[in-house]
Amino acid sequence: MSDQHQSSLPGFLGVIDRTISRIESVLLALGVLLMAANTIANVIGRFVLGDSIFFSEELNRILVILITFAGISYAARHGRHIRMSAIYDGLSPRYRKILMVLISLVTAGFLFLLCYYSFNYIEKQAARGRVLPALQIPVWTILVWVPIGFFMTGTQYLLSAIKNMTSPDIYLSTQVQDGYEEDEIEV
Repeated sequence: MSDQHQSSLPGFLGVIDRTISRIESVLLALGVLLMAANTIANVIGRFVLGDSIFFSEELNRILVILITFAGISYAARHGRHIRMSAIYDGLSPRYRKILMVLISLVTAGFLFLLCYYSFNYIEKQAARGRVLPALQIPVWTILVWVPIGFFMTGTQYLLSAIKNMTSPDIYLSTQVQDGYEEDEIEV
């Protein structure tokens, strides 16, 4: 198993963490590669053959949604979301740990709520029966990545809270320990 898919969580939680990591990796890699291939093929078609691929724009829209919502989970896993840390950095380690658990739990709660709302939105879109003009696939099918991404990201934050509750150290995510790199510290 590669280091990329290792988990520092024990047992079943580690299995969940590794599974989400694999899903993120596959979705992001496939999404980016397919978008690049589609865009290159469309450019070649337009400028060499004189005709664009009729569904290229719709396919890229689908891939942008996929990459965006798989990417938020990936960013959470690697502790890469934007943080406002002025107050947090001024706290003692004990209070930083408490705040990190609270932040992780509240964020997970909001993400699960967004997952619920996005699922309801997809149900409404499915009831409307709209289809994409070129690909002729139902619009709701391209939106399935939204609740999946919110759920995976919410799970990442929940696992981060558990990691912080069970570890003596402070973690931004299940894989990233709190602290600054030497090059991030301005003297």
